[in-house]
Amino acid sequence: MFTTRPGTASPIQRTFVGVDFFSVFQEVYLRTNDPRVSNIVKFSDWIGELKVEAAASIKDGKRILFQFDTAAFSFKFLPFKVPYPVPFRLLGDEAKGWLDTTYLSHSGNLRISRGNKGTTFVLQKRTDPRQKLLAAISTGTGVEEAIDEFISLSKSGAKDEPVLLEGEWQMIWSSQIETDSWLENAGNGLMGSQIVKNEQMKFLVNILPGIRFSMIGKFVKSGTKTYDVTMDDAALIGGPFGYPLEMETKINMELLYNDDKIRISKGYNNILFVHLRASDGSK
Repeated sequence: MFTTRPGTASPIQRTFVGVDFFSVFQEVYLRTNDPRVSNIVKFSDWIGELKVEAAASIKDGKRILFQFDTAAFSFKFLPFKVPYPVPFRLLGDEAKGWLDTTYLSHSGNLRISRGNKGTTFVLQKRTDPRQKLLAAISTGTGVEEAIDEFISLSKSGAKDEPVLLEGEWQMIWSSQIETDSWLENAGNGLMGSQIVKNEQMKFLVNILPGIRFSMIGKFVKSGTKTYDVTMDDAALIGGPFGYPLEMETKINMELLYNDDKIRISKGYNNILFVHLRASDGSK
């Protein structure tokens, strides 16, 4: 986001801190068998990037020691990488350096660092849309905006329409606050988990220790991303015993996004739901 540019900067450093017209990123991967730090100049999505990599290690908890050892251009219009013409082995100490973290925000998204050449860097962490959505849900703020952003970005890279995947799905958020009736909440999918298997959907809610509410129904695909769901087999279950309940709920569910980990849908009364996958549906 910002950097100072001391005159003592190395030729490698000047490649990055002197760039005004392109995006500059830093990748830091330290908890691996091959810890590395990389600096990246991204020219554009359709041109490509320059990536300079360094072997790294940690000293005193906050200092990263690094030594640049490889670099290459990756152009979108070429099927191979073009080596960056810098003889790292001949540069000696010019290819080495360190980076201190002088400030890290509580969220971990903003970092201020100072390098061995006296340069100060201000970096903002690039957050994955999925992480932003889950963070919004955990704080309870800006969830619908995060959903809109997540779906918009997902659509740009999606080739096929979303498909309702089998498995156990735990509801982690809905746009409607639960009513005073737990039975109504459970019947409308506002609580607990869903198990999808063999064109059948099951709502499952733990009411008390050893007592569960179960509601089973069927779904049929009614459009490119919509499903008609009829839930009509409800019961309270305690151990091996069940007490049937007279209930029926019909839902038109629109699948807004679905992958093997997260599902976003719109259902009863246009309520938005976010589910996380808990299992492979073997239950």
